[in-house]
Amino acid sequence: MDTGLLREAADLAGRASALVERAGRVTGGNLSPGEIKRVIAEYGRLGKLVSAGGAQAARLLGDPATLARATGTSMGKAREAIKTASTAARTPELGEAFRAGELSLDQATEIAKTEQVAPGSVGPLLERVRGGAPIHVLREDARKRRLEAQDRQDLAQRQRDARFLRHGITDDGMVRFEAELEPHVGTPLLSRLQAEAKSLSRQANGAEPFERYLADALPKVASSDGNGKGRTEMVVLVSHGVADRGWNDVQDGEFCKIPGVGPISPETARKIAAGDCFLTGLFYDGEDLRHLRRFGRHIPAAIRIALNLGDPPGFQGRRCIDCGNRFFLETDHQEPRGSGGETALDNLNHRCDPCHDRKTRQDREAGLLRERAPARASPT
Repeated sequence: MDTGLLREAADLAGRASALVERAGRVTGGNLSPGEIKRVIAEYGRLGKLVSAGGAQAARLLGDPATLARATGTSMGKAREAIKTASTAARTPELGEAFRAGELSLDQATEIAKTEQVAPGSVGPLLERVRGGAPIHVLREDARKRRLEAQDRQDLAQRQRDARFLRHGITDDGMVRFEAELEPHVGTPLLSRLQAEAKSLSRQANGAEPFERYLADALPKVASSDGNGKGRTEMVVLVSHGVADRGWNDVQDGEFCKIPGVGPISPETARKIAAGDCFLTGLFYDGEDLRHLRRFGRHIPAAIRIALNLGDPPGFQGRRCIDCGNRFFLETDHQEPRGSGGETALDNLNHRCDPCHDRKTRQDREAGLLRERAPARASPT
């Protein structure tokens, strides 16, 4: 038995407890903002190291229940942690970063399960983490790698077999839903929800968080009395060779996917047009839509569709250019219209609401925006 390891672990726990207690006594006047950020970074690294040590010890025992009880997590999380530690033990680059405190357990888990499906993913995903990518961006990149590495032949059946909808009642008596839908079903539904929610938000001048308007939009969209927004357009990106060969397969370097969502089978893409949404099929063969320009505020349909695809050659769909967020996005002129910016594809970006507000303030401070004329008083 390695009594030294046991003794050092107990000593570390005692010192960590003393550090936490000391941190609770610190007030804002004792440290500068920069020093507080450094303290947070060190505590974050300590937490990562502790998670890595616990997962590696649990791997030796092979008992997720012990890890779950010790860390106060679920059995599922404990099993994931042990699998991550096992993969890290077999993958030197991942193991070294995990033991050095570079990765949280969630980050290491995303990288580990991607490496199992798509060997060679550790290096690029570690670079994303070291470059400061937030966890939701890492998850998205990892998911893309896993999807692209899987066999496409039975993709449609795997997605169909994975569909589900569960519901329950919360402590407050609220009805809670959890669902996974096939891409060609979930994407237009989400688009309709967002369109209806934006309309409701505008009517209320955005007085509440957007997710509340999404909740209000659900019964409207689900109702059969026509109060929803109607059918919603969905874009499917298909390489020309896929259609040319009879929609039978997708070869390396080709696409058959919903941008920002993921790949779908060619057979599914062909059937979408007969469903409840409009299908825009873009056959990618090198054609560039960026020559389309317009000097007004209105964004032509061709430019909007091209913008929603994301940047070539990956065409990963819409995301905030600043933080990578995919939700609550707005279209922004990189060079403001007030200073002559065109409504052109190379001058348009997606930004989430907070990032859009921040850029607008910066543009206004830089004198790039025209000041709005004050509203006229109504005659009495």
